[in-house]
Amino acid sequence: MGWSPTTKRNDWPGSAMVEADRDPALTVGRVLCQATRRLRTVGIEGPRRDARLLLEASARLSRETLLADPHQPIPVGVGNEFFSFVERRAAGEPVSRILGRREFWGLSFYLSKETLDPRPDSETLIATALALRDRCRPCRLLDLGTGTGCLLLAYLQENRLASGVGIDRSFDAVRTARRNAQMLGLRDRAQFVVGDWSTAVSAEFDLVLANPPYVAAAEIASLSPEVRAYDPHVALSGGADGLEAYRRLAPMIRSLLRSGGVAVIEVGAGQADPVASLFGAAELIVTDRPRDLAGIARCLVLKARDKAPQEVKKGVD
Repeated sequence: MGWSPTTKRNDWPGSAMVEADRDPALTVGRVLCQATRRLRTVGIEGPRRDARLLLEASARLSRETLLADPHQPIPVGVGNEFFSFVERRAAGEPVSRILGRREFWGLSFYLSKETLDPRPDSETLIATALALRDRCRPCRLLDLGTGTGCLLLAYLQENRLASGVGIDRSFDAVRTARRNAQMLGLRDRAQFVVGDWSTAVSAEFDLVLANPPYVAAAEIASLSPEVRAYDPHVALSGGADGLEAYRRLAPMIRSLLRSGGVAVIEVGAGQADPVASLFGAAELIVTDRPRDLAGIARCLVLKARDKAPQEVKKGVD
């Protein structure tokens, strides 16, 4: 039985199909209220916000257009897709995974199964990098473990004289990053390569960015279901103590930096000190520990000690 105007006002239609071509009960205000109620009953945080985002996507309308008239009807097909999206959200799937995209640094990025869902905390890396580099001078950037390409592409969007390379072990991630570069009009300045970090390049860079996996293996089970069940574990797990990726990165970073170059590396909460020690042992100097909006040291700014002449690389990427 489909959902119709005779359905009780408080009933949630779920994924049931509406039989009429256009149901007068399907108005923006009504379905938003019902979806909000549905998500609230299962404990979703921010149920109204999530319901609105899902309806915007279903209706292919802007927020302003959608909310201008709560009595405006919506097509049955839109309603059915919206109800399906809400049920997926009620089951715990993140809005970003349902829609297949995430906003980061004010830009929209496509996601895929093998890419980490970009977090607002990682915007600290972009803000830090932009403050470090003169945007009136060319800059060559390397993004290690690029995923969606959000770090590299967000920086390139802000610095018109920059170009860069993103590296990831996953073919799927690299394909997604290339798609994002195309969508953002940055394909000419962004190159994406499948490879294992520094082994995929033989050049030096002005700026190196990285958001490596840093969750201790035993802690993954305690992550929120939205992260644990939908983010790729390979992009989360940092080994037994969460520091495995930093141990691998530490000896690489110095050789990847040009003279005067800097690296900005994301760290997990409480990891700044042990990670700084690892990089210090690899002849890198920690010059800053920028904090995110929660006041947590979110990344380390690193520069290499002066290199001897024989250490300077001559390769090209």
